[in-house]
Amino acid sequence: MLSDETLPRKESQGVSSRVKCLLVDDLEENLLALSAVLQRDDVEVYCAPSGAHALELLLQHEFALALLDVQMPDMDGFELAELMRGSERTRDVPIIFVTAGAGDPRRMFKGYDAGAVDFLYKPLDPYVLRSKAGVFFQIHRQKQQLAEQLDTLAETLRLNEMFTAVLGHDLRNPLSAILTAADLLQRRTEDEAVRKTAGRMLTAGKRMGRMIEDVLDLARARLAGGIPLRRSETDFGQLVQRMVQEGDLVGDWDADRLAQVASNLIGNALQHGDTAEPVRIRVDGTKDDALRFTITNVGVIPDRLLPFLFDPFRGGQQNRGRGEGLGLGLYIVQQIIQAHQGGVEVLSGAGPYTEFRVELPRRGVDVVKL
Repeated sequence: MLSDETLPRKESQGVSSRVKCLLVDDLEENLLALSAVLQRDDVEVYCAPSGAHALELLLQHEFALALLDVQMPDMDGFELAELMRGSERTRDVPIIFVTAGAGDPRRMFKGYDAGAVDFLYKPLDPYVLRSKAGVFFQIHRQKQQLAEQLDTLAETLRLNEMFTAVLGHDLRNPLSAILTAADLLQRRTEDEAVRKTAGRMLTAGKRMGRMIEDVLDLARARLAGGIPLRRSETDFGQLVQRMVQEGDLVGDWDADRLAQVASNLIGNALQHGDTAEPVRIRVDGTKDDALRFTITNVGVIPDRLLPFLFDPFRGGQQNRGRGEGLGLGLYIVQQIIQAHQGGVEVLSGAGPYTEFRVELPRRGVDVVKL
């Protein structure tokens, strides 16, 4: 009886460069004929004389194509195909049914319904079979290459994010020393020019500190499973200076993080809105289980930017000035709100306004532990 062990293998070919093809037929002569047509240096052909044997091989190998004989004892090709489609491991293996019976539309429909990509009748044309199989072999190689590239990119991204986290953490100590020295210089000198220089150093240093914290928050969100919170009883209205107040604004939140949310959203509205129009802030605490916070400014966000608004850095979606930060503000807002089990959305384009809406549950369970 012919099995996969009886077929010769080329030692010169690397395992990763070869694809695997499964032939299932209860007649040994059919297996020999099919394997002779499909055998190539870059293809490994595995033969199974029954559906049960085929299932064993499917558990051990990743196949680019399976050719199944329809008429087999115990388990026919249709039954085998249904079992393959029912398994996560084998549901995507392309199946070509092979049969010696006369053309029957009902059998063809049954075969396609079982997940076949083609239905061939014996005697087979070797050129047609080789051509059809070659297409699936090439597709399988391309899928493998894409998977390898995706793994490489994912690992590169992980290493870059780890480097960003380490760099951001290590920059805080020298920046703290610079800020301390600038503050001391500003307070102790009587030279007005020196005081102005120290003031500019403090302003620039604090802005750099906010950028570093944004980078660290990015790393925490990507690598640590989310932004950590320090919950306590917090009045959100005080965080936005009670510009508009309705109802009870107290909840179990991280006050510093929500201040960061309010600061980022208000700063975003002031920066991108119409400078001649006010920014409207509304805090609604009338719901028992959640608080709503909205910021509205005059100005419309282009439709092409809306899908990427909460993406970190947002690539080249917009041109930022020197003082506009790293493009992490809205991403950090989203991560903080999600850490509170809340939601944030933006509405823009229905009128001359852009509105950010935040909803915060009054109580939540921390996902990230400090």
